[in-house]
Amino acid sequence: MMKKILLLSDTHSFLDPRVLGYAEPVDEIWHAGDIGAFEVTDALEKIKPLRVVYGNIDNARIRSQFDESLFFTIEGLRVFMTHIGGKPPRYAKGIKEKLAHLNPDLFICGHSHILKVAYDKKHELLFMNPGAAGKHGFHKKQTMIRFEIAAGKAQNLVVIELGDKPGKDL
Repeated sequence: MMKKILLLSDTHSFLDPRVLGYAEPVDEIWHAGDIGAFEVTDALEKIKPLRVVYGNIDNARIRSQFDESLFFTIEGLRVFMTHIGGKPPRYAKGIKEKLAHLNPDLFICGHSHILKVAYDKKHELLFMNPGAAGKHGFHKKQTMIRFEIAAGKAQNLVVIELGDKPGKDL
């Protein structure tokens, strides 16, 4: 069996309509925090199953609906997802301990608004940060990642660049 995943983060209350088109061919959508508004997750849930963690800008209502971090296994791949994670080898406070305890194959976070994919040899995991799909923040391009999971491996990773982020008046 194989699963196709669309990974996004940092929508900050803005869901670009083009995201929905990229969500159509996948099996699940994962959102790595800073949702901003339930309208974002409601729209995504109408299309595909959704896995979400909340981020630092998310209010108490959003935090009551979603977890700060998720650890799950899908198609044999152990996944740890949280919003503030840093990046290899400079992880955020407490993350190295969680990585050592959970031993994930894939570690996902958002927060930085910087798209990055790297293999962490020390922790023997693949690191993914999809950048930011929203329009608020210092990023210049809206980005996401689409990939497949089969037999315990993430593969066929594609960076999706929606282009320059729209102006705040949209």
